[in-house]
Amino acid sequence: MATVTDEDRVISRIGKAITRGKCILFLGAGAHAPPAEGSLFEYPDEQRPPIGSTLSRQLAEECGFAEDFPSESTGNLMRVALAYELSTSRGELVDEIEYAVKDGKSPSPALSALAKLDFSLIITTNYDQLFEQALIAAGKEPRVSVYKPSAYAETDELLDPTAQSPIIYKLHGDIAERESLVVTDEDYIQFVMRMADKGQYDPIPLSLKAPLTEWSTLFVGYSLIDYNLRLLLKTLRSKIDAANLKPMFSVDYHPDPLIVDVWGSGQHRQVEFIAQDIWSFVPLLYKQVVGEELAP
Repeated sequence: MATVTDEDRVISRIGKAITRGKCILFLGAGAHAPPAEGSLFEYPDEQRPPIGSTLSRQLAEECGFAEDFPSESTGNLMRVALAYELSTSRGELVDEIEYAVKDGKSPSPALSALAKLDFSLIITTNYDQLFEQALIAAGKEPRVSVYKPSAYAETDELLDPTAQSPIIYKLHGDIAERESLVVTDEDYIQFVMRMADKGQYDPIPLSLKAPLTEWSTLFVGYSLIDYNLRLLLKTLRSKIDAANLKPMFSVDYHPDPLIVDVWGSGQHRQVEFIAQDIWSFVPLLYKQVVGEELAP
């Protein structure tokens, strides 16, 4: 099996890409994970949105998923969300998601630290608005664009991202735009089908495709075992020669060994894995870029 890369050297390379304004932050739900026991940092449960599997189990309990499908995992959000929607309504499903990710929630110290770094382009599959709040608290002026299931219209807001006025693209929707959420099995199928579309129907705006292939990418809060994410990456990079590919870095405390073997090995490996949790990684990256310790 392939091994993960030496963390110190990789963090230095990521810091250099951020400083040069050539690093995309790809933010997933795992960015809201709690600190480990004994950590200097605190992020109380009531302030944290649930990660995908936790939200899935909450929905499963409410719709009786385990009783109806006893052989299936209640942690499969796409499947559970579809069952919830069919047993109630789309509106009630979105209501539950909104309550889970919005009411009383606030950015974590780790998320706030990432917001202070000079990322000019952030792509996220999170439905919440916590990173936008963290950017505003850091004195920045984020511009938000949201995936539309029916169509996508290119706008000036997606042009010329800067560290002071970064672009956030909500790849799976935003809770503020209820019709935009990609959450059920059927939603994901529709999303994947649209990845073959062109022009205004392409879920990835044309203005974002160049940075996605020309800049480094840092994944925080994801496991690349997610086939939807791997499909997206393969689609974007399939026609690019290996000599022109920019590095991708994945912060994953327990990277799947098969994924590491496929994506992280060989002369032209596509991803370099950092086997740390967010609460260990972010302070190291912050110190690398800012030059000072991240205070608890």
